[in-house]
Amino acid sequence: MINKLNITVVIPLYNKTNSILNAIDSIMKQTIEVSEIVIVNDGSTDDSIEKVNSLINNKIKIYEQINQGVSAARNKGIEIAEGDWIAFLDADDQWNPNYIETINDLHISFPSCSVLATSYELQDINGNRKKNIINNIRFREKGILENYFEVASTSNPPLWTSAIVVKKSSILDVNGFPIGIKLGEDLITWAKLASKFSIGYSLNTMAIYFLDSSQSFLENPPRIPEKEDYVGKELTKLYRLNKEQKHLKKYISHWFKMRASIFLRIGDNSKAFNEILKALKYNIYNTKLYVYAILILLPLKYRNSFFKKLASN
Repeated sequence: MINKLNITVVIPLYNKTNSILNAIDSIMKQTIEVSEIVIVNDGSTDDSIEKVNSLINNKIKIYEQINQGVSAARNKGIEIAEGDWIAFLDADDQWNPNYIETINDLHISFPSCSVLATSYELQDINGNRKKNIINNIRFREKGILENYFEVASTSNPPLWTSAIVVKKSSILDVNGFPIGIKLGEDLITWAKLASKFSIGYSLNTMAIYFLDSSQSFLENPPRIPEKEDYVGKELTKLYRLNKEQKHLKKYISHWFKMRASIFLRIGDNSKAFNEILKALKYNIYNTKLYVYAILILLPLKYRNSFFKKLASN
């Protein structure tokens, strides 16, 4: 008999009329059932919640709140969840049918882990799919991700909101998701979890991240960074409290490097240079930063050609 985890799925919902039913359907098609589905309607102005209400399913619980943002919605879902474990699924993403079974297997294999996650793939609006790139993994199919910050600083994010399940007590221990941050709020939460808890990880692709019309595999430029770098501030604060954490400095340098690359692509040389200096402070051996410094001297079209070539590799 399979020892099933008591899992609550938390879905923040805001104007996802075209995708919410597909997200829920991917939960219903799991080979192992979840305990409950908590949908936090974050002030939707379309008919998303009406579509959810049309479903007859006693596992679904709906909480209504005025629009406060995705972090507040997730935090409310965590608060009211009855399960011992919290699975997150965004309303425009989907799970493969064996996702929860894979998570359950990770728990059986690595019972000391408070965070369980899988790899994922991305799909653009044209239906093209691309597997997430993950480097420096020290196991073949599944294992404990002991070097999270090394992997995260040399790859696409190994942890992603719709492919992670966390023990409720652990996500509460790091205060859930930070409020008021529009971009990268989840990266702060994953970093805090990785600095305190073990992560059981499967390299099997078990979730699909659907890119919206503003995103693409060759996105140029990506989403503009927030004026106030809350993520950078929180990561540097985390480092001051965890200076012994291996590779955390490299990860912070990687974050500033990503911001520098965006500013380079939109032609904001002063901000790009400032981010390069911040990145070098945490990792002077990050060779791409020196390339970025040279790119500042080149016309914008050459910079963008450089980044497009990087993205296509």
